[in-house]
Amino acid sequence: MIRELYYVSLSLLILAACSDPLRVYEKNIDFSKNLWLVDSVAQFEFEITESNLSYNLYYNVRNSVSYPYHNLYVRHTLEDSLGNILSSALQNMDLFDPITGAPLGDGLGDIFDHRILAIPNQRFSKNGLYKFKIQQFMRQDSLPLILSIGLRVEKAVGTIEQ
Repeated sequence: MIRELYYVSLSLLILAACSDPLRVYEKNIDFSKNLWLVDSVAQFEFEITESNLSYNLYYNVRNSVSYPYHNLYVRHTLEDSLGNILSSALQNMDLFDPITGAPLGDGLGDIFDHRILAIPNQRFSKNGLYKFKIQQFMRQDSLPLILSIGLRVEKAVGTIEQ
């Protein structure tokens, strides 16, 4: 019994050590039938509790190796709780090397994951809820073989509290 308790405690300790101290928020949205429709806006709501820090916001993209393009254009919008736009931009992400066609990111089989910087060192003026919206901007109504899109918010490394 004591031996079992020891192994359970050790397992919990290892799990706790694996947590990511920089991550504030992370969520991914899977697309039905692996199609990202042009009118399907991925929306994420996250809370900032330390407005004295800077944050990096990342896109999480999962695609099939059969995705028909080497890149992905998206438009993002970052809003505060009152709907004021803090950031809005059209961004291009390379999912494959444009010359060789080799997939970029981390892959297993024919699925590849990418974490791509969307907004570096974002400062938030106050604690509270914020919204981040992502829309595909590829001039195609149904974008095939993008399996999911997500948002990761993390504390910027080297952030100085003020």
